[in-house]
Amino acid sequence: MENKLRELTEKIYSEGIEKAKSDAVTILQEAQLNAEEIIKNARLEAADILRKANDQAAESRRNADSEIRMASRQALSKLKQEIVDLLNARVVDVPVKEAMNDKGFVGSLILKVAALFNNNVELALPEADKNEIEAYFTGRLYAELSKGADIKFDSNIKSGFRISPKGDNYTISFTDEDFAAYFRGFMRPRTVKLLFGEE
Repeated sequence: MENKLRELTEKIYSEGIEKAKSDAVTILQEAQLNAEEIIKNARLEAADILRKANDQAAESRRNADSEIRMASRQALSKLKQEIVDLLNARVVDVPVKEAMNDKGFVGSLILKVAALFNNNVELALPEADKNEIEAYFTGRLYAELSKGADIKFDSNIKSGFRISPKGDNYTISFTDEDFAAYFRGFMRPRTVKLLFGEE
């Protein structure tokens, strides 16, 4: 009986080992298949991450290039504007300031404009030049304008004058800033075309 028991034990042991070996082979095969699937998925995921990173890098590069182009166009435009403004200031501002400081020119301009309204005007002159203007204009200008003009002095006017028809709600301004702004607007397109060949 002992032999039979030993045979039975050996048989169970052999079958267990065979079963374990068979299970081990199956587990190993499944593990290999799983490992291959994991590696395949990891490679696909890595390729997808790399593609997305390349796309983002290309988009960032395009955005940076676009911003650099826009910034350079703006800087060039600003530089052109500053050049035009400097030239116009020299060409326009100095002669206009000189003309507006010429009391004879300003006086004749006042008389011509006032005559258009039959001297029925309110005239504002620079407060800072009050004594000089009164001394200069005491003669002919006051004689002409005394027929209906009201003359006052305004601290906001640096040079030139403002005139408005009595009873109307508008004023015509003939200050150096007004003339300079007018001539700059007139000169700007021509200066841009002359300097840069564009309008």
